[in-house]
Amino acid sequence: MLLGLGGVGSYAAEALVRAGIGHLTIVDNDTVSVSNVNRQLPALSSTIGQLKTEVVCMRLRDIAPDAKITAINAFYLPDDPVEIPADCSYVADAIDTVSAKLHLAETCKTRGIPIISCMGMGNRFDPTAIRIGDLFETNNCPLCRVMRRELRKRGIQSLPAVYSTEPAIKPRAMDTAQTTAAGRMAPGSMSFVPSVAGLYMAYEIIKNLPESL
Repeated sequence: MLLGLGGVGSYAAEALVRAGIGHLTIVDNDTVSVSNVNRQLPALSSTIGQLKTEVVCMRLRDIAPDAKITAINAFYLPDDPVEIPADCSYVADAIDTVSAKLHLAETCKTRGIPIISCMGMGNRFDPTAIRIGDLFETNNCPLCRVMRRELRKRGIQSLPAVYSTEPAIKPRAMDTAQTTAAGRMAPGSMSFVPSVAGLYMAYEIIKNLPESL
C-alpha cells in the first residue's frame, strides 16, 4: 500500500510495478496542478485537473496490464484513516502531514506491518545526500526531529526512513515563490530529488519483501 502520489510517491509506485509488484493499493485525494509539473510523474499538460490516482492508475495498468491496482481517492487522516488491507505486506508512506505520518507509523507497528516513511525532500538540491536508514539516526531534517519526538511519546523507538542529510536551503526566487494555504512559503523542489527518494523507497521495499511473495 502506497500513500501519497506526489514527487516521491508517484516514482515509488511506478518503480514497484516495473519491478514486478502485482498487487498495489495507491492512496491520494489530490488533483494534478501546474505546480506539480516540475517533479511528479502524473503531471502533464494533458492531465492538469485530473485526480492523481486516476492518472497514476492508468499509467501503471499500461505498464503491467495484469497487475491489480486499487486506487483510493482519500487523504489519510488520524480521525479518518484509510483502512490498510488485511493482506498488506508493506506500507510506503509518501504523505506530507506529520499527524498522518505518526498515526500511520503507529498503526503499522500495532499490526506488525513493515513500513518505510519518506521525510522532507523540499528545499533540497543534492540527490546524492539521500539516505535509507533509521529515523532515529537522522540529522539536518526538521521533520525528522519532530517525528522522533512524537514517536517516542508513542513508545516507538525505530522507523525505517528515506531522508536527506543535506540541510534545507531557501529558494533563491523569494519574490516569486509560491505560498501555502497558511501563508507560508511553499518548499522548493527539483525533479531529481523527490524522484530519487521514491526510487529508494521502492528499492527498500523490494529488498525486504519475503521471498515467498
